[in-house]
Amino acid sequence: MKTSSRFAQHNGRRIVALAAMAGLYLAARLPELPQPELKKLAAGYQFTGHALPQMPGYPAKGVRAVHPSLHHLCSWISSVGASVALNDLDGDGLPNDICYVDPRTDLVTVTPVPGSPARYQPFVLHPSPLPYDSTTMAPMGSVPGDFNEDGLTDVLVYYWGRTPVLFMRNDDGATGGLTPESYTPSELVTTAERWYTNAAAQADLDGDGHLDLVIGNYFPDGAHILDAHGTGVETMQHSMSRAFNGGTKRLLLWSGAGSAGRAVSYTDASSALPDEISRGWTLALGMADLDGDLLPEIYFANDFGPDRLMHNRSTPGHLSFALLHGRKDFDTPKSKVLGDDSFKGMGVDFADMNGDGILDIYVSNIAGEFSLEESHFLWESTGEVGLMREGIAPYVDRSERLGLSRSSWGWDTRLGDFNNDGAFEALQATGFVKGEKNKWPELHELATSNDQLLSNPQAWLACRPGDDLSGNQHIRFYSLHGSGRYYDVAGEIGMGRKMVTRGIATADVDGDGLMDFAAANQWDTSFYFHNESRGAGRFLGLHLRLPVGSQDIPTVIQDGPPRRDQRAYAAIGAQATLFLPDGKKLVAQVDGGNGHSGKRSPDIQFGLGTVPADKPIRVELAWRDSRGTVHHQTMNLLPGWHTVVLGSAQTERIPS
Repeated sequence: MKTSSRFAQHNGRRIVALAAMAGLYLAARLPELPQPELKKLAAGYQFTGHALPQMPGYPAKGVRAVHPSLHHLCSWISSVGASVALNDLDGDGLPNDICYVDPRTDLVTVTPVPGSPARYQPFVLHPSPLPYDSTTMAPMGSVPGDFNEDGLTDVLVYYWGRTPVLFMRNDDGATGGLTPESYTPSELVTTAERWYTNAAAQADLDGDGHLDLVIGNYFPDGAHILDAHGTGVETMQHSMSRAFNGGTKRLLLWSGAGSAGRAVSYTDASSALPDEISRGWTLALGMADLDGDLLPEIYFANDFGPDRLMHNRSTPGHLSFALLHGRKDFDTPKSKVLGDDSFKGMGVDFADMNGDGILDIYVSNIAGEFSLEESHFLWESTGEVGLMREGIAPYVDRSERLGLSRSSWGWDTRLGDFNNDGAFEALQATGFVKGEKNKWPELHELATSNDQLLSNPQAWLACRPGDDLSGNQHIRFYSLHGSGRYYDVAGEIGMGRKMVTRGIATADVDGDGLMDFAAANQWDTSFYFHNESRGAGRFLGLHLRLPVGSQDIPTVIQDGPPRRDQRAYAAIGAQATLFLPDGKKLVAQVDGGNGHSGKRSPDIQFGLGTVPADKPIRVELAWRDSRGTVHHQTMNLLPGWHTVVLGSAQTERIPS
């Protein structure tokens, strides 16, 4: 009887333990919607995909030649480089031009968006006659912008193996459209260094009214990563979670510009960042004003170590940043505290997700089931922006609660209202290396090895063509359910195609009020997705621009897109606040290239839902002019697209 009793007690404990384990398993799984509900959530979204054109006559490859010490992990080293930017390059008033990098040819191609009028033939931006060796250098991405403030859109191209190149527009493209001769290549910096850049963006860092540049470098400066005939041994990161031996981040302050087609000059102010912050392995960066002073904070999304949120305390001509850290609660893991994570930051974007009038931060990491299940972040503002002055990041991670914490090996993230219902959708590029042989067991073994070994590539796993690490993935398209959680509806809206994607760029390409997007794929065809969603709500869109030359002019409002004869350029960092009839407030800022390798157009677009077409919306604008003077202005605008050239407080409306 005693034996039987002990046996029963033992089995009882086992049953309780198994029940607890089952409960933990169920609690750890993300909730799933029943298929009928998922289809209902996806109803109305509709996109048509168009392949981006490939330049004929160029041989295609599927992996890059790398330094001999890195040859056994050539697929790992070759896993970046696909990029895409949407912008108005030819001055027709619409962001219907694409600048993208196809790693298969390592070409930087400029082309009209597929399906838009064929205004010019696709062509390649090449640095010649500047020094360029295609056997040791490769383009990684581009940032369109008016760097010399002449009213024409230039293009910054950044590379592995050399410093970035500015392609300056030297004509207005009014006749015959764009050609390679429309651009003059110019060095961004005068030093002939080897940088390995994976992110770049522009913003007015010091508040002087001119746009500065932040360059996020990855491998150590001066490395020979793409030199197949190099000697010695190249250096990898010295830790999987605290690596501070990467390439130096560069902060470049605008210091002057010539006329159309002439170079712009910058002053290196990189010393404003301490070495530990400057030497993270940066894959993405984002800049936005998070505390309301019209000075942009910087978010560095770092691989192999903590992300960094820098509070901007600069004055004109003098950069000053303070590192912010989140606060840890009793039930918050250290890795979920902003600034203390040890994850693999690869994408960042901003939007006001909780409706408090302050931008939140969406960050992608590696979060794949049965592989490496870290977590993506949705850093939600607590509203206590004054804490930034005390070095505290007033943000908490809500990604798990919102259903945005897990997907796969994440890259670019994009937040936007694709059906104009007033709620953001969340897009995410995913996938790493596509092949047949699963290499996750070996990567797990490497990840648990001693940090002292990691900087030597000989300690690394083999990762060659045919090997696979999260290669069988699709773009995530998350839609907000009535329960307050996001669910991926990509499969239900025709986006379930398996792709290894790096960059996502968004824009209303044809001005119809529906946000389109393009996706840059690594070692595969890239795509543009035209938004044809049915039953979408109304919208209010803003092209916020600064006039070329004198700022002492009236603010000019015009319905529709910018006109070619308006000499103006995108007001990067300008802010808009909408006040809807139901009391809801919407906020946005003009983007200067946030993220990894996808660059959205510098337009602002708000979904209004069922707001009547004849109902004026109160809009408050805030911006700095080219002298650094802060302006605030309020206006009433009807739904639709509007161009606002920001001048003095007086307002003038011109016919559309």
